[in-house]
Amino acid sequence: MIDTTWTLKGGKVLGPAPFFIAGVVNVTPDSFYDGGGHGDADSGITHGIELARQGADILDVGGESTRPYADLVSEAEELERVVPVIQGLVAADTGCVVSVDTYKARVAAQALDAGADIINDVSAFGYDPELLDVIAQYKPGYVLMHSLGRPEEMQDAPGYLNVIEEIMAFFDEKLEILDKVGLPMDRVVLDPGIGFGKLLEHNLTILREIERFESLGLPLYMGLSNKSIWQGLLGLEIDERQNATQVATALMAAKGVPIHRVHEVKSARQTLTIVRELA
Repeated sequence: MIDTTWTLKGGKVLGPAPFFIAGVVNVTPDSFYDGGGHGDADSGITHGIELARQGADILDVGGESTRPYADLVSEAEELERVVPVIQGLVAADTGCVVSVDTYKARVAAQALDAGADIINDVSAFGYDPELLDVIAQYKPGYVLMHSLGRPEEMQDAPGYLNVIEEIMAFFDEKLEILDKVGLPMDRVVLDPGIGFGKLLEHNLTILREIERFESLGLPLYMGLSNKSIWQGLLGLEIDERQNATQVATALMAAKGVPIHRVHEVKSARQTLTIVRELA
């Protein structure tokens, strides 16, 4: 494993380190894995602090589920969910950086003002045209993710002639736009978007050929924790997917993926430490 750095808002640098773990802090009632488990600010903050104790490097706070066919959440409600949690986690001085999982410009801006350093954007600034202005102004760490359509429609009938080539072309196009608005490329990491507008065959192809994306010269960010790919491949229900998640996380790390967004931080740190020592 090769040490990676990621430059964030204000020039803060994460790393160098062989891997980073982004712990999921869902402040939502309907996220696919832990919806409702941390649905208020106090429990969200407590959960984030616990993930930091378990070894997270990043705490990724989200106030709207982006699972397929999820209900939309208003800007006001999303702000009410995420800003107090971000403020509480920053005040707790956990040693982690805080990320906001949003595609809305105003939510992103207020989250960054509250102390977040990263925008994790499933839309690639495609749902809210003003988000690109926020990115250009704040120059945060930025997760550029591929998705085929919006959550309410992305799984209707996703199709690709060549899923790898099409995602790489998507990244090329979006990176050119980010460069033009002045976002330094050391702020950007790439997420191929497992489960976002992709069938099982597409997801498996992406994971098999993940090294192809390394040719773009930016760190890769992987979110495969407990997703439906493991039901499609192995018939596993939501509470049975942890082992599959760890195996796949290990394989992705061995293939060069340095940033892993996970629900079970303690297990992921054990997994990635083994890969670091043996791969």
